[in-house]
Order: sequence, then structure tokens, then C-alpha cells
Amino acid sequence: MTMHTEKEVVGLLRSTEAILDGHFLLSSGKHAGRYIQCAKLLQHPEPAQVVCAMLAERALPLGKIDLVVGPALGGIVIAYELARALNVRGIFTEREAGEMTLRRGFRIEPGEKVLVAEDVVTTGRSALEAAQVVRKSGGEVVGVACIVDRRMHREEVISLPVISAVRLEIAIYDPKDCPLCRRGDPCIKPGSRTETDPP
Repeated sequence: MTMHTEKEVVGLLRSTEAILDGHFLLSSGKHAGRYIQCAKLLQHPEPAQVVCAMLAERALPLGKIDLVVGPALGGIVIAYELARALNVRGIFTEREAGEMTLRRGFRIEPGEKVLVAEDVVTTGRSALEAAQVVRKSGGEVVGVACIVDRRMHREEVISLPVISAVRLEIAIYDPKDCPLCRRGDPCIKPGSRTETDPP
């Protein structure tokens, strides 16, 4: 069953505890009072399948899609589920010596129409790096699909079409201007990036 409303997606994110409230240090070095951890939703096969079926439906206007590519780690499960919904191959890129690349024998054939899949798009950096890998391999990127689009300004990121299951605006603060810091709330670093990953 495909979902049709953003309200239902937010309900699923909340019911799986994927929306976290608190005081968070982001990989950019900035702070936020809310964090979206889509891995909490994606650990459950049924909600993952439902959300990705919705994304597959929203991807139809992009035209032919031969392949879905997700950047590790956040894009791996969503790329697989979205590829399954579209009945195409799903692979992932990963970092090697700090650079996004294809490994594990994965290939992108010249001319393949590729949808890049992410869990959350904030700055779009990982999606753009995955798109660059696709282009270097001779593929054509038709767009980016994500569960949550949380860009504050759409021009911030991507010249590609971006489809999402939900758009959430979350305030981001410089540490020196952070009201949560001024209030004395402890700041934690969530997410999946390691200390060696670039911001």
C-alpha cells in the first residue's frame, strides 16, 4: 500500500522514533534541536517498503530509471527498497581513502538512467558525490530521491530534481549563536559519519 500524504510519513517517522528532539552537533559543525535518524524507520521492513513505494510513485515523472544508487551508509537500505519498488538494480557507493567510489564489483553501464537515493538530504553533499561517481561511470543522473528533504534553502544544494516523502524545515544554528547552548542543554553528536569522514 502506497502512502500519499506527508502527514502519514511524519507519523511513521514518529512511531519508529526516527524524529529525535534535543541538542545535536551536526557533521557540518552546526547545531540543531531536532535530528532525523531514518535508520530507526528503515530497520522495520513494512514502513521502509511503504515509504519507498511512495517515492517510486513520485519518481515516475522523471522518466525511465535503470538503476538506483545510494551513498553509504544512509543510502544503502533506501536504494535497495526503492530499486525493489521500481523493479531495477540497486547498488551503493562508499568512501575509500575519503573519496566516494564504486566497489564490490558494482558497475554502472554507459547511458544507464540513474536515480540517486538518500535517507535525508540536508546539504546534499553525499548525494552529489554519488552523482559524480555515476557520471564518471558514464551513467545519467535523472534525480535524487530521499525520505526527508530538510534543506533550509532549495538553492543550497542540487541542480537535479529532488523528490521526497516529506519536507521538514529544521532550524540550524552556528555554535556561537545557538539558543540551546545558551540554555545549557548538553550537545550530542548523532548520525553515522565517522571522525575520518569529511564534513
